[in-house]
Amino acid sequence: MSARRRLPRALAALAATALAGCVVGPKYAPPAPPDGAAAPLAAATPTAAGPAAPPDAWWRLYADPRLDAYVAEAFAANTDLKAADANLSGAKAVLQAARAGRYPGTTLNSGSVYGRDPATDEILEIDGHKPESIWLYEDTFEVSYEVDLFGRVRRAVQASRADAQATAAARDLVKTTVAAETARAYGEVCALGAQLTVARRAFDLTTREAQITRQRREAGSGTQFDVARSEGVAAQARAAIPPLEGQRRAALFQLAAVLGRTPAKAPQEALACEAPPKLTALIPVGDGADLLRRRPDVREAERRLAAATARVGVAAADLYPRVALRGFYGGAAVTLADLTRNAGLVWGVGPSISWTFPNQAGPRARVRQAQAGAAAALDGFDSVVLRALKETEQALALYSAELDRRQALGDVQARAQEAFRLARGDLEAGAISPLDVLVAEQTLIAANAAVAQSDAALVQDQIAVFKALGGGWQGQA
Repeated sequence: MSARRRLPRALAALAATALAGCVVGPKYAPPAPPDGAAAPLAAATPTAAGPAAPPDAWWRLYADPRLDAYVAEAFAANTDLKAADANLSGAKAVLQAARAGRYPGTTLNSGSVYGRDPATDEILEIDGHKPESIWLYEDTFEVSYEVDLFGRVRRAVQASRADAQATAAARDLVKTTVAAETARAYGEVCALGAQLTVARRAFDLTTREAQITRQRREAGSGTQFDVARSEGVAAQARAAIPPLEGQRRAALFQLAAVLGRTPAKAPQEALACEAPPKLTALIPVGDGADLLRRRPDVREAERRLAAATARVGVAAADLYPRVALRGFYGGAAVTLADLTRNAGLVWGVGPSISWTFPNQAGPRARVRQAQAGAAAALDGFDSVVLRALKETEQALALYSAELDRRQALGDVQARAQEAFRLARGDLEAGAISPLDVLVAEQTLIAANAAVAQSDAALVQDQIAVFKALGGGWQGQA
């Protein structure tokens, strides 16, 4: 085949390729997580966690209707969540604007101006007339359509879509935090109620023992030192109550803030809770793969990477010509009557090409900038994955350790109760001194307080585990 015959076929193939369009820039593929990220969670001990995947509405595992109602209220009224919803609406609007680039752009121009027009002056001079100031009227409709030969518009739409999805994931992260903070504040109110109950019982116990010591002194079987010492223990027990009451009020105000309420509208009914919420089964945690699919911050980082990759294509498309089809139709005349006549009719249609060539230093620099942004987004994704795994493992490790501590404190509490019971009996029998009873009493008070503190720590550790697992962004009562 001669060169003369090959050339038209080559041009036809090139034209077909141009009309079909191509997309420059890297093709995006979701990154693989770091090695070992999908493995079972190392800190998920058999005594603390189960292998099943956790439910999204994890707070319902506590079977507490009041907690369920508070989480639902927080989802509806929390101001941080409302701000995240507004950001998502803005991102969706940007996506709609990017999609508009797929369609022709239209502009309607209508107006009038009084003055000297260079083109009109030139025509008058050719006809032998003097230039003069006149009214110029214009009424045109313009259409412009970019032929997306190299995928600039398509890549821009991909980037905007990924940005909107990343913003949605960021909103989901706020929702996860709102659910956790609501449960945390409510759990703290309840746990401090339990600690207050323990502190008041300790005050009652020490007050009763001080009365017994005073009665023994009046009966001649004790000393004034024993009375002073027992009353001092009672005063110490009473001093432990006000700080707990203050902390509980502060926790109630925290709960009100999460619910979007002012302190004056704080949920006073929450003060009726005097025992921290308890799980009836092991925490379901799943594995690493479940965790990465569930965590909104991981999904946000992946979508940010997708958007950054698409922007490399947007920048790369600027290295090639930008082709547009343009047209206009309307009228331009020196009188309003001529706008509707054939004499004032103006129209035109044709292609336009713009190309930054041969100096492409600027577009190539923008390509390198976009590539650096994509590399940073990839490193950011890996960092988020590692942080998600770290936070979950740390939360599970702390929770498992607190479970063991709680079990040991339960043994201490049981022995302290038995020791105090025996000490009181031995004191009545004259086998031990009042000091031994006082020591046993203080040991029991400290054991009861430690158990209450451990129960408070357990519910907070549980919520930290649930938050690290990334649940709550789909569940809504």
